[in-house]
Amino acid sequence: MKSVGALAAVSLNREVPAMSFDQRSNGPATIETQIVRLKLRHTWTTVMSSSEYRDNLHLRYTRGGVTGLGEGAPIVRYGENAESARKAVDFAREFLLAANPWHFEKVMAEVFRRVQGEYAAKAAIDIALMDWISQRLAVPLYRYFGLDARDTPVTTLSIGIDTPEITRQKVREAEPFPVLKIKVGLQTDEATLEAVRSVTKKPLRVDANEGWKDKEEAVRKINWLERQGVEFVEQPMPASMLEETRWVRSKVHIPIIADEACLHPTDIPRLANSYDGVNIKLMKCGGILEAFRMIQIAKSLGLKTMLGCMIESAIGVTAAAHLSPLVDYADLDGNLLIAHDPYSGVQVQRGKLILPDRPGLGLKPARGG
Repeated sequence: MKSVGALAAVSLNREVPAMSFDQRSNGPATIETQIVRLKLRHTWTTVMSSSEYRDNLHLRYTRGGVTGLGEGAPIVRYGENAESARKAVDFAREFLLAANPWHFEKVMAEVFRRVQGEYAAKAAIDIALMDWISQRLAVPLYRYFGLDARDTPVTTLSIGIDTPEITRQKVREAEPFPVLKIKVGLQTDEATLEAVRSVTKKPLRVDANEGWKDKEEAVRKINWLERQGVEFVEQPMPASMLEETRWVRSKVHIPIIADEACLHPTDIPRLANSYDGVNIKLMKCGGILEAFRMIQIAKSLGLKTMLGCMIESAIGVTAAAHLSPLVDYADLDGNLLIAHDPYSGVQVQRGKLILPDRPGLGLKPARGG
């Protein structure tokens, strides 16, 4: 397999004119996959795990001289890893090589039918196809969806669970970001928030990652967090505790956002009475097309919408960022948490997401990548 540097350095063929929609003009397709280890700037700790790196799947779909890039960031909670994602792509490879990419809606529906689970792999395929399509159309992906790049929200920067000393260090490093996201859900929650508040008065958003198992405890914690200047709380209780979360929601005053409870479009209607909003992640739902559907469903039900991410390179984060003009909140910082990103895409200026204006996702190899 090629090294990360070699993969990033290959020409991405960004400036190409729109071409015929006839599949015959596209020529034969190739698909390359690579498991890429993304090393983190700091140890990343949540209620669920602690890690120094993440292994993701990068995918290159090439046809007619144009290459679309995709990424899958597997989620251990759902039984996925980088190798299983690669096997899923290999399982669908023959079909994808023969399929007409211009029929991407039908192509992805068939991928979903053939591949059970493995939503990170599906996301990698979907992202690469949408990058390829919008490059061939010679437009940035956000423009394909009819969006205005000026409407992107501010993204938070996430602060993982750590000692008070390291927490303060992380908060200081996050000085350019106007809003921070704090991971909680352990017995150290109060110490974590006290450490954060000792160095900043910025608005905060909190993610408990299902950490509070008792509804009375959840109410106490949320009401305390409100007094600490927290704007909303993500997934305070386990995803399965829908009735308990509905009760908690009736006892607190700040919004509750579903994260682990919100995986796919069919989940959203049943969440509407227990949550105020949903956090949509391409890696949970299977890509850009599914995320777009979820945003529309959530909006139709009066729910707030948020785009989140896993630990990802600029490929996955930029893909989500192209949909961000549609949503109320963004937590698209996964690429900012890694030490050496092989690509450059969406940028952040004082927290504001700045979309590339190049065709497709608008990715470029990172300098020195």
